[in-house]
Amino acid sequence: MTNPERIIRLRTVLDRTGLSRTTLYRKIGEGTFPRQVPISIHGAGWYESAINRWIANPAGYSEDRAD
Repeated sequence: MTNPERIIRLRTVLDRTGLSRTTLYRKIGEGTFPRQVPISIHGAGWYESAINRWIANPAGYSEDRAD
């Protein structure tokens, strides 16, 4: 059985990255942080694997790369 991609919410992303909410959204706008994925009409989250890639190499992360 395959392991589905886990989606994590904002609070978890902020805790794991150490970024402030403002910095996180600024980096998303710059394309230097993974974009959110919609999970409901009013909710969104991030793929845990994308956050792990960013944590492993924050300076080298680019949204242009294939996920």
